[in-house]
Amino acid sequence: MRIYLDTYALNRLTDDQSQIRIHLEAEAVEIFFLHLMDGKVSWIASSVLEAEILKNRNAQRREDALGMLPFASEYRLPNAEVAARARFLNTLGYGASDALHLAIAEDAKAELLLTTDDQFLRQAGRGLGKPLIRVANPLDYMQEVKP
Repeated sequence: MRIYLDTYALNRLTDDQSQIRIHLEAEAVEIFFLHLMDGKVSWIASSVLEAEILKNRNAQRREDALGMLPFASEYRLPNAEVAARARFLNTLGYGASDALHLAIAEDAKAELLLTTDDQFLRQAGRGLGKPLIRVANPLDYMQEVKP
């Protein structure tokens, strides 16, 4: 399975774990990475993900997230088609970064995009822009996979 993680999902690993939802989502992302190391899934990362990580003002969290990127199975750069699709998605109401993440994941033929961003999940769940792939919370991924 080819999976794209956005910045929200990746950052769950270093978010404050005192809230149960955040803790559970972090565990789900950890399970994803275990599956990645076992070869059960492929992780598609992108220059958009890296650029967002670099904006994090917390140096330790930034370095932790950047340290995960070498584990990506594939690293994508936006092309003209991705940029056009992202602009279209943005005009429909997706945030600029969300639109780029979705467009890159679609172009990479990912089967799933994982995010913890509730607004992104709602928009994609309503079919806004007719996403070509499923956008889900890491908890959904964790519930669907077999141990």
